[in-house]
Amino acid sequence: MFAFDDDQFLDGYRKHFGPLREDLAKALRFLVGRIEQDSSFSLNPVHRYQIAYCLATFKWETAHTLRPIDEFGDDARFERLYGPDTRIGKALGNTRRGDGARFHGRGYVQLTGRNNYDRAGRFLGLDLVNKPEDAKKPEVAYAIAMQGMKQGWFTGKKLDHYFKPGQLPNYEEARRIINGQDKAQTIADIARRFDELLVNALE
Repeated sequence: MFAFDDDQFLDGYRKHFGPLREDLAKALRFLVGRIEQDSSFSLNPVHRYQIAYCLATFKWETAHTLRPIDEFGDDARFERLYGPDTRIGKALGNTRRGDGARFHGRGYVQLTGRNNYDRAGRFLGLDLVNKPEDAKKPEVAYAIAMQGMKQGWFTGKKLDHYFKPGQLPNYEEARRIINGQDKAQTIADIARRFDELLVNALE
């Protein structure tokens, strides 16, 4: 398991990404605490690369707030995008009128669609189908994001495909875990900065 010097981590964030407001510092402390408690991560370079990439993804997907957020838009937009009569909506398992809005993107990585809410809820022992807003709770959103990226819930691609023992991290291609190659280089650059500050913050 990882143990970080929180002050060193926050100082590293300032060095690599700029000024740190109190709300952002609080969000970072929460994530560091969760990572330290995450028994699936051991103290090795592969897991450090994975953590760096997850943090970079969270930073990008949450508009740099590092807090779980709702996808941008209103119910009408979500129905146009994900309604049960749309191609994407059908692929996401949205079967009822209103599902597009009910199961819009939430969290650190924008969990979307009835099927994904159902799968994440069953894994966590929560009823996210009837209480989808719970996917935005930080502790729930963290579990969804990390488990989803480890197991390939979002696109079928997973962290182990791009971060392997004895190999350099494939940060650019790892974007396929979430969203094809959209902003792949930008997020890869963020991940490399996170990796550097993680190394410096390790106790």
